[in-house]
Amino acid sequence: MSENRVLKREEVDKSLTWALSDIFADDAAWEKAFEEAQAIPAKIAAFKGTLGDSAEQLYGCLKAEEEASLLLERLHGYASHHANEDMTNTNYQVMNSRMMSLHIQVSGAAAYISSEILAIPEEKLEEFKQSDAADRSFDRTLELIAREREHTRSAEIEALLADTREMSRASSEIFSMFNNADTKFPEVPDGKGGMIELTHGRYVGLLENRDQAVRKAAFEAMYDTFGKHRNTLAATFSNNIKQAKFYAKARKYPSTRAMYLAGSNIPESVYDTLIDTVHEYMPLMYRYVALRKKMLGVDELHMYDLYTPIVPDYEANVSLEEAKETILKALKPMGEEYLSALKNGFESNWIDSVENVGKRSGAYCGSVYGVHPYVLMTYKNTLDNVFTLAHEMGHAMHSWFSNKNQTLSNAHYKIFVAEVASTCNENLLNEYLLNQAQDKQERMYILNHFLDGFKGTVFRQTMFAEFEKIVHSKLESGVPLTADALCKIYHDLNVLYFGEDITVDSGIDMEWARIPHFYTPFYVYQYATGFSAAAALANRILTVGEPAVNDYLKFLSGGGSKDPIDLLIDAGVDMRTKEPIVSAMKTFERYLNELEELLG
Repeated sequence: MSENRVLKREEVDKSLTWALSDIFADDAAWEKAFEEAQAIPAKIAAFKGTLGDSAEQLYGCLKAEEEASLLLERLHGYASHHANEDMTNTNYQVMNSRMMSLHIQVSGAAAYISSEILAIPEEKLEEFKQSDAADRSFDRTLELIAREREHTRSAEIEALLADTREMSRASSEIFSMFNNADTKFPEVPDGKGGMIELTHGRYVGLLENRDQAVRKAAFEAMYDTFGKHRNTLAATFSNNIKQAKFYAKARKYPSTRAMYLAGSNIPESVYDTLIDTVHEYMPLMYRYVALRKKMLGVDELHMYDLYTPIVPDYEANVSLEEAKETILKALKPMGEEYLSALKNGFESNWIDSVENVGKRSGAYCGSVYGVHPYVLMTYKNTLDNVFTLAHEMGHAMHSWFSNKNQTLSNAHYKIFVAEVASTCNENLLNEYLLNQAQDKQERMYILNHFLDGFKGTVFRQTMFAEFEKIVHSKLESGVPLTADALCKIYHDLNVLYFGEDITVDSGIDMEWARIPHFYTPFYVYQYATGFSAAAALANRILTVGEPAVNDYLKFLSGGGSKDPIDLLIDAGVDMRTKEPIVSAMKTFERYLNELEELLG
């Protein structure tokens, strides 16, 4: 068997896969639960027209909806995770599709709930809250419904909007199948004298290769492949923005951005402050690009030269088990309660870590309430993958502590704070590795890795955020988003963010077409704000100690019980200001200064 051949799912060592049997023992158990779930729409619909009659009816409905959500989450977790582990397995694709159809039915049946609650006079609703039948765990739910008063339509319109949800996902689903199942890449040089099939999982590793010819070949093969479908991809992406525009208009938001940020109650000024502050510190990025060009010793620095380590004669080859041990040591400042939960996750098959045919690209963490979190990634023995594992387990710990301390209705935290938990882990890991560095070369490598990560998490994700701001605004203004227009916008942003010391290759113009997160509008900015908040929290944990750890664990345990801005304020960070971003930039500058000095 060739070591370069991608394994089939059934060939993967089971110890390196996640334990989906913890959700349901097997497909038959899932089918039985799915059959039981068919009664959910009728059960929820039975409360329709009665929520204002009594506290018993109101809270009975909310409890029924919560119980339904619990079962649906388990059904979805089992089907979707199985579907993502091998997207060529049509059985799980069908199960996932059936599950999503059921979810649409349940959403339709429950569409009346918000509008009926909003129709209850405030004085009467307050009486319900104070009655013996009240369940105070739903106070936050009622608060959030009240907040959406001006964006909630009549029961009839809400039911109609719920019915549109299935078709509204068409663009995202088409892109996902194109990107993960149908797209085939050519073979490229493997850097060892042979050829290797290009895959999403191998792409970054090839861009890290020290041979520029290998990097160039991988880069061109990736974007030539996407370029052959540029018009189809532009139409798919444009229509995803159009569906977002439709819902923003239907719910009376001034823009798609306003709608997506409202879900976490994030002021739009936070988004604009991020972009403005990063622009202010762009000269630091230009310095880093110039240093990279100098250390690689190239006449021209290209977009495919941005990932290979610039520190010579040092390579990190870290096995999965070594990575787990290192992460446990790095996160020791978090305290025993955190470490115990993390170790349990490592030992209990929460992680699916091996590449196989059809496996979803990238990495993610998905939690199932009442079971445990699940992490999907492709571990490749690189330092970058150690950070990815720490990052995803940060998500996992956030979910674990939230689920442990909150009811289901209050457990689901907003994405804005999710990236804080994951990136805080990365910051603590980075500090640990720097302190453990044995020599100059190792220290330089770790510094470079941090700077590369910062480039990708703060500068690049902010560039993504600015791209989204521009394209959504243009489409909302009636400007068509052709492939040429999208490529031009994206090219110009790369020129702005990377500066004059790099050749902005035409292939990069198609990068927008392969970013899955763009199909979840206004998501990516949270990586940059999350990094900034995480840097402040990690510094507080390392300098203040136990009191800071206690505040942080309360933050992790808070779930969705408060708005994310308020949860962070309680933990010691105020994202309404530019200060966390400025602080992160100063850390970047300090590390850049040191690396410039060490490299001479």
